[in-house]
Amino acid sequence: MKMYTMAAAGVLLAGAASSSLAQDELEAEKTWEVSAELGALRTTGNTETESFNGKIDVTHHLDRWKNQYVASALYKNDVVEQADGSERSETTAEKYFVSAKSAYKLSDEFSSLFVYGSHTHDEFGAYRNYTVVSTGYGARFIDRDTLTVDGEIGPGYFWGDKVEDEENDIIVEEEGFMVRVAGELQWAITDNATFNQKLGAEAAEDNTRYVSDTSLSTKISDRMQMKVGYTVNHDTDVADDKDGTDTTTYINLVYNF
Repeated sequence: MKMYTMAAAGVLLAGAASSSLAQDELEAEKTWEVSAELGALRTTGNTETESFNGKIDVTHHLDRWKNQYVASALYKNDVVEQADGSERSETTAEKYFVSAKSAYKLSDEFSSLFVYGSHTHDEFGAYRNYTVVSTGYGARFIDRDTLTVDGEIGPGYFWGDKVEDEENDIIVEEEGFMVRVAGELQWAITDNATFNQKLGAEAAEDNTRYVSDTSLSTKISDRMQMKVGYTVNHDTDVADDKDGTDTTTYINLVYNF
């Protein structure tokens, strides 16, 4: 009887240890949130185009820190008619973006002090390169089960390579102090549909850059989503032959790891 009791106790202890280990592993996995999205289009025949856009968003949750890393790319190729009537395949859009943010949590989970940095390279934009570093304070203003609104503000510095003359490849370097403001609204419309709005402004003496990303996501499975979105990028200081506003409409598949 005693041996049976000891054996049973050993089994219970082993089971408890296994359960505790599994729970620890699950909690460790939850510290990482990774999503990848991809959209592509190709047409042939009378109209020949191909386009690609992709994004990776990685968030690392720690006890006192929250780190986020984002990388995205946009590429488009079109067959363009030349002055002599001939046609040639040309790249008409090529843009890359990377950012990193490290936030130290304060009294609650959503209040933080942060350091942020981003870099944009755009072969056809008003600025060839645009780099921003900023620090500041972030907080959650609305925290409901189906609706959240977050915002952040802080001073920073920017470096920009402004395209002054596209044809002759004349670039003007700009830099200076700026104020960065950003916000995000997330609304769970239903269990399977989510609306997201991100807004940002980086205001400096030479240029103010506004960024907007509006999207609607619907669940296909536990890990897969379909995402429809519209982005707007606006610069106030651009060359005469450049548009100040660039827009992109996209349909992406999103996979959450």
